[in-house]
Amino acid sequence: MTEPRRPLDPTDTFVDRHIGSRTPALEEMLESLGFASLEDLVDAAVPAGIRTEEPLSIGPPRGEKELLNELRGLAEENRVFRSYLGMGYHDTITPPVILRNILENPGWYTQYTPYQAEIAQGRLEALLNFQTMVSDLTGLSLSNSSLLDEATAAAEALTMAHSLHRGKRSRFLAADHCHPQTLAVLATRAEPLGIDLEVVPAGEMDPDETVLGILLQYPTTEGRIEDLRPIIEAARKVDAEVVVAADLLALTLLTPPGELGADIAVGSSQRFGVPLGLGGPHAGYLATHEKHARQIPGRIVGISKDAEGRPALRLALQTREQHIRREKATSNICTAQVLLAVVAGMYAVYHGPEGLERIATRIHTATTVLAEGLRRLGCRVPEAPFFDTLKVTPAAGDDRDAVLERARAREINLRAWNDGDVGIALDETVTRKDLEDLLTCFGDDDPETTVRELETSVESPIPAELRRETPYLTNEVFHSYRTEHEMVRYLRRLQERDVSLLHSMIPLGSCTMKLNATSEMLPISWPGFADLHPFAPRDQWTGYQKLFDQLGGWLEDITGFDAFSLQPNAGSQGEYSGLLTIRAYHRSRGDEDRTVCLIPTSAHGTNPASAVMAGYDVVAVACDDDGNIDLGDLRSKAEKHRDSLGAMMITYPSTHGVFEETIREVCSVVHEHGGQVYLDGANLNAMVGLVRLAEIGADVCHLNLHKTFCIPHGGGGPGMGPIGVAEHLAPFLPGHPLVDGVGGSQGIGPVAAAPYGSPSILPISWMFIALMGSEGLTRATQVAILNANYMAQHLESHYPILYTGKNGLVAHEFIVDLRSFRNHGITVDDAAKRLMDFGFHAPTMSWPVAGTMMVEPTESESKEELDRFCDAMIQIREEIRAVERGEIEAEASPLKHAPHTAGAVVDDDWDRPYPREQGAFPAAWVRERKFWPAVARIDNAYGDRNLACTCDSVEVYAEAGA
Repeated sequence: MTEPRRPLDPTDTFVDRHIGSRTPALEEMLESLGFASLEDLVDAAVPAGIRTEEPLSIGPPRGEKELLNELRGLAEENRVFRSYLGMGYHDTITPPVILRNILENPGWYTQYTPYQAEIAQGRLEALLNFQTMVSDLTGLSLSNSSLLDEATAAAEALTMAHSLHRGKRSRFLAADHCHPQTLAVLATRAEPLGIDLEVVPAGEMDPDETVLGILLQYPTTEGRIEDLRPIIEAARKVDAEVVVAADLLALTLLTPPGELGADIAVGSSQRFGVPLGLGGPHAGYLATHEKHARQIPGRIVGISKDAEGRPALRLALQTREQHIRREKATSNICTAQVLLAVVAGMYAVYHGPEGLERIATRIHTATTVLAEGLRRLGCRVPEAPFFDTLKVTPAAGDDRDAVLERARAREINLRAWNDGDVGIALDETVTRKDLEDLLTCFGDDDPETTVRELETSVESPIPAELRRETPYLTNEVFHSYRTEHEMVRYLRRLQERDVSLLHSMIPLGSCTMKLNATSEMLPISWPGFADLHPFAPRDQWTGYQKLFDQLGGWLEDITGFDAFSLQPNAGSQGEYSGLLTIRAYHRSRGDEDRTVCLIPTSAHGTNPASAVMAGYDVVAVACDDDGNIDLGDLRSKAEKHRDSLGAMMITYPSTHGVFEETIREVCSVVHEHGGQVYLDGANLNAMVGLVRLAEIGADVCHLNLHKTFCIPHGGGGPGMGPIGVAEHLAPFLPGHPLVDGVGGSQGIGPVAAAPYGSPSILPISWMFIALMGSEGLTRATQVAILNANYMAQHLESHYPILYTGKNGLVAHEFIVDLRSFRNHGITVDDAAKRLMDFGFHAPTMSWPVAGTMMVEPTESESKEELDRFCDAMIQIREEIRAVERGEIEAEASPLKHAPHTAGAVVDDDWDRPYPREQGAFPAAWVRERKFWPAVARIDNAYGDRNLACTCDSVEVYAEAGA
């Protein structure tokens, strides 16, 4: 006879493996808090006034094998044609050594953003490779470490140009030869900022002193390689910024934008080994001159030195982060596409400059063969030079639709131009057989002979004045790893220099670093999901459409909203998109003047930055001493701006980790004064199954799928930030110019290059939700709340816990206050570095309160791991007490010398007033799982004073430190 299930027994499915603690441990933690059950704890922690009455309707938890089979069926419904559609997207070959050891490797995809640089040296080096690759190929001295995609990179360049001119110019000219999705995203970005975007033929550009910048495509979307120098020179005469959207692979053969005179280069690194994925995720790039270092959006990896004088990498110029600059930020971008930038950079390391040029030359030669073969058939192919793309007029007696139909019969996608032409963009996967099939589509009866005759006789049409002469990728890293065993050793060497979830919990408040299960990750590299072009006909991705519909429906059930857009490809994009949706709603009602956005002073810095980008005027709302929104100040501000109130941005639970009791009243005040409530869903992990956001008064929210729904952080990206909206906002969800049926009937313009953002990672969240089911998702939330409260109670006798709710409980995260230790010379940075000696990544530091740590354990960590982290924090407190008692000077303590490298510990000149063992092995259990930081404490100020952001500068730093 089976023993009856006890109340805390988990389900007999995946839920067991996702939730870190089993029943005895859960009961022990509950008992320590004085509660008999998870339900009792939740009743005390979560205000009754916000609890939903209806349980989730997703269904019961399901098994991994069952769901993988179901998902494989959806992938097989997608039909993977050979797509030669171009527009910035090309099929590519991911070297298997990179696929297995980076893209499919939890040692790379479970890392966090490299803010704690001493334990992120491997990833930082990989990103430095990416920056060097982009800088070398574009001919510009400074590159960021990736942006979200090519179109949003162009939009960031527009915003940057606007900032460089301090808003004194209002016109931006974009050539009509740019990719259409880029022009559409540019239009979305320009309008709220008051920038007049004018799309004109490149040859008719006539910039004057009212023009802040111009955008050119190189090569053009039609495939032409145009000499951009005359246009660039005209722009430079009137001090307009020149932005060139460039194909990185083409730049191995073409004169780089920097040498042409461009100020900014943007684009995508997708074709450097990153699968198409129906549009993403892919790493965009932005490069510029070093003089613009403080205006460049996103992150920059720079070189500094550590406490031992050796070169060390870290994120440079971190004062540009949006949580500091807020509404004065030049961008709301606080994320990147790190995992994909690492793949692209390693693609360049794997192939080297010779390999990249060989790939580019092969593609270009194939395109030249195809062009000449088409001319022989009577087709008109422009005489202008090209790289890999042709715009073809079919021969007399033939037409576009007939060509497209013959192509479709061979499972080939070609671009249909409105003027009757056909577009063909080749890539590195193209074979002789592919060329023969393409010629057959245009009527060649003997394509094999055509290709054989032409492939040894054609000459490149690129003129000498546009051919690249400058060397690139000269650094040793791009010449050292030609064999697979050397490459895999290099990747492993870098991986071992980084802390990831493979090592220990990463307890970052508001970042929700939870288990990214293998079964959730497997499908992202299946061909049925990975190999589709974003602008392939809709009937070729019906499996994807079913997945979008199911996932969207589940998110609606979880949040209570009526519709979702899956387009925003980051949390910052979700904020921006949600605010634009509200703005469009007001305008549809004639409320053009509703431009004020109320934002609590505790809000994440991207909130005010997003509001400004979306065309709002930010008005701050005060918080009380407990960190809650000050209702009196809110009412006063709402009344003052009654006729102009557009929106209020709220994070719930609050950024202080507390369920504010007055949230419904806050929403009511905003609605009474004509505004809409935007809710930041970063903290949804405290509410799934317990609270529906729409029911408490929110009109729109974004969800961080890379937080609550298990898409891994990837070392700082990819992410997804889809937005859910109430029924009245659904008509305004973002659309897309190239794919019908996306967005609402009155949709705002696209906010990302692809219609569904980064679709290839959506199966991760689909798997997670289906695996957990209604019961599992709710239990995960309950355990996340339990874990946070258990840790807070464990630490409160050693550190002040800054904010709690009415019953002395927190939500899913809590704030540890270290500010008083500054009186003894100890800072929150010292505690963070000392945690590295225990093998832990520090919690979120100095946000939302300077001098504090915000801890979020998630539901995936076991009680044993929670105890280890608490023990580390308690041991650190004892070391602080030693300083307080005068037993050791602060500057001589392990806290100030942390982190301790292996080199320092074995140094014959050890002269510190504490034993080596205390430095390296501060707790007994550390010996069993020791992670050695690769470098000692890094001097960030030195690196910012001596900015160096490419591989070559590492050698200079090394010589200087010798």
